[in-house]
Amino acid sequence: MDTMEFIADIEWGNALYQLVVFSLLIWVVSRWALKPLLGVMRKREQQVNDNLDNAEESRVEAEKYLEQQREELNNARQQAQEMMDNATKMSEQQSREIIDNAKAEGERLKEAAAADINREKEQALESVRDQVATLSVAIATKVIEKELDESEQEKLIDSYLKEVGDE
Repeated sequence: MDTMEFIADIEWGNALYQLVVFSLLIWVVSRWALKPLLGVMRKREQQVNDNLDNAEESRVEAEKYLEQQREELNNARQQAQEMMDNATKMSEQQSREIIDNAKAEGERLKEAAAADINREKEQALESVRDQVATLSVAIATKVIEKELDESEQEKLIDSYLKEVGDE
């Protein structure tokens, strides 16, 4: 069969009818089915694009928030380090003050002890002077009473000095 015979065998009325029905079907589908379907697809595309835009905005906000949190963490670390440094300085200062106060108290106690020693020494010397004076008076009284010779006076003085030494 050749091409000419094929074209001659076509029923042109039937083909024309099928072409009109097919065109009508395309028009109906495009009018009532394709347009709403394309509208839904456009809405879906717009929704997907909006979601992508929102996701990008959320990602940018999350990165900003993350950076802000990092800065706050660094600030908190710096503040903690400063607080530790201040606490260390304060403890060193307090320890120096305690040591200085202890040294001053030790010096004050040393001076007070030296003053007490000097006072007691003066009192002891005063007491010894009083005893010597009393003994001298007693010896003089005895010497006057006895009017002893020189060797007996020396024995008497030695015996009184021994008595003073024993007391």
